[in-house]
Amino acid sequence: MKLKAHLLASALLISAAPAFAQSANNEVGALSFGSSSAGLGSVATEDALSFPNANNSAKASPRLSFAGNQNTVSRNAGGGLGTGRDWTGFYVGGQVGYASVDTSLAGNDEDIIGGIIAGYDFDLGNVVVGGGLDYDFADISLAGGVADLENVFRVRGRVGYKIGDGLIYAAGGYALADTDTLGSDDGYFIGAGYEHFVTQNFTLGGEVLYHDFGSFNSTGVNVDATTVQIRGTFRF
Repeated sequence: MKLKAHLLASALLISAAPAFAQSANNEVGALSFGSSSAGLGSVATEDALSFPNANNSAKASPRLSFAGNQNTVSRNAGGGLGTGRDWTGFYVGGQVGYASVDTSLAGNDEDIIGGIIAGYDFDLGNVVVGGGLDYDFADISLAGGVADLENVFRVRGRVGYKIGDGLIYAAGGYALADTDTLGSDDGYFIGAGYEHFVTQNFTLGGEVLYHDFGSFNSTGVNVDATTVQIRGTFRF
């Protein structure tokens, strides 16, 4: 009896083997992978993976996707993703360049100007906003020698748009100019610039600003100035 039972079980297994093999082939055929690259480019697999459940009535088909060699990615305020460096944080640095000062008495006077800068930026995704302080030293003769411009202090705001590792921006704010004989007076400035990450924590850029001080210290001498400067900042 035992021998007959064993023979019967073996016959049943042999008869079921082709169907089982066919089912296995079908399931293996449902599992496929897309092409991949072994280089530095991206790798993507987007073919479906199919698995039968216990009742053979439903299938789960997740889709997998991988990207390689991505640059820095930052998250904007709305939850989306924007590419480029993250500009959020404090910075300090210096700037140097050229200033052209125009007065209502004797035309333009030109010379070197430069100083120190500091501020804070906040990265909103593709847009960066920030504020900062500038202090420039100068020795520029005004109105044919009537006075010398000695320094310029600025309180600034700026808003910019990210372009890869760079930022193109508009700036403006309050300016205070000091001279040796005419005293000091305040005004405003507006301008634009471009800043670019050279290393992970250092940026280099250029900026053009226009300043207007009106009648300087109520002397009746109208003063305005244009500066063109190179800026370098260390970021934290």
